[in-house]
Amino acid sequence: MHPVPKNCPICGSELTITALHCPSCDTTIEGRFAHGSFANLTPEQWDFVEMFIRFEGKLKHMGAELNLSYPTVRNRLHEIIRALGYEPGRQETPVLDSAQRQAILDRLDRGEITAEEAMRLLSGEEA
Repeated sequence: MHPVPKNCPICGSELTITALHCPSCDTTIEGRFAHGSFANLTPEQWDFVEMFIRFEGKLKHMGAELNLSYPTVRNRLHEIIRALGYEPGRQETPVLDSAQRQAILDRLDRGEITAEEAMRLLSGEEA
């Protein structure tokens, strides 16, 4: 089996999947199907993802297996994260409820934390 190509080899336009086939029962389903985010990965990136899963995300162990430095392995992971449409290191900011926000503001009023600390806490960063 070959990975599904994302672009037309003739003109470079994005391809649309229009048929799915089951070799076991010979059923074919036709329509327009989405590729999904993982279609953006190269075969080398797929190999990396498979190794990442096999090593349970332990980048140091992957580096030893690949004979690469930890920063190089981390950079390859970041390339895959970007190919999936995300920015490495950016996490969703947890939403604070009104009681949590008020508790932070109360600590600021009592002088227990600085304005900078309060801003960091209100933005969802850890203390």
